Amino acid sequence: MSKHRGGGALGSVTAGARFRNRPPKRVIISPVVTEDEGPLRVLAADEDETALRRTAAQLEELGHTVTSFAVDVSRVGEQVLAEDPDLAVVVLHDDDEHALGLIGEISSYANGPVITLVSEADPEFIAAAASRGVDAYARAGSVADLASAIAVARARYAEASRLSERVDRLEGAFERRAVIERAKGILMERHGLDDRAAFERLRSHARANNRTVVDTARSVVEGDVLPTRR
Repeated sequence: MSKHRGGGALGSVTAGARFRNRPPKRVIISPVVTEDEGPLRVLAADEDETALRRTAAQLEELGHTVTSFAVDVSRVGEQVLAEDPDLAVVVLHDDDEHALGLIGEISSYANGPVITLVSEADPEFIAAAASRGVDAYARAGSVADLASAIAVARARYAEASRLSERVDRLEGAFERRAVIERAKGILMERHGLDDRAAFERLRSHARANNRTVVDTARSVVEGDVLPTRR
């Protein structure tokens, strides 16, 4: 999972306006998938099971399915792994640390974004939640705002996923270049070649054996195959 977690500005939805800064009373959080995947499978987590039922009703009104409930921070990671939900919802009433613990555990294991719904937003809590993986927040109790928050979180998560994939590709490119450079260095030292000649030897050996230059370079680095002079 969970690749994009922590930091970054949160998207907010409150009937088209940002929240005023007031102490927090109640929070809901959720990971989500893209719209074209249809209804979301949801894991709901909170200290208050009654509140979870209310949250479940809102999610079901939006066409999603709540597959399980969680209260214990020490078990929520297990549940996320077992259920593999598209969306996980955490509701806070009085215990900020409990909610943050749930958020952190869910964010570590869930394959989706995280949303926070707040009745009264507290900048410190929102910042702490963001550092644990929250993607967006909106007003609690409003089905319309919940739907909007899900859309915001989807967009943010999709963008973060694309960025992560791009970083992976770049890291892969750097790794491949490093392997080739190391192999060239070995050939230069062992055969008294210059940089260009060492690369040409790697390339000609790769072509002759129907392999890529990178695979041939790895073989040289690992000492398994050393291209012979052609």
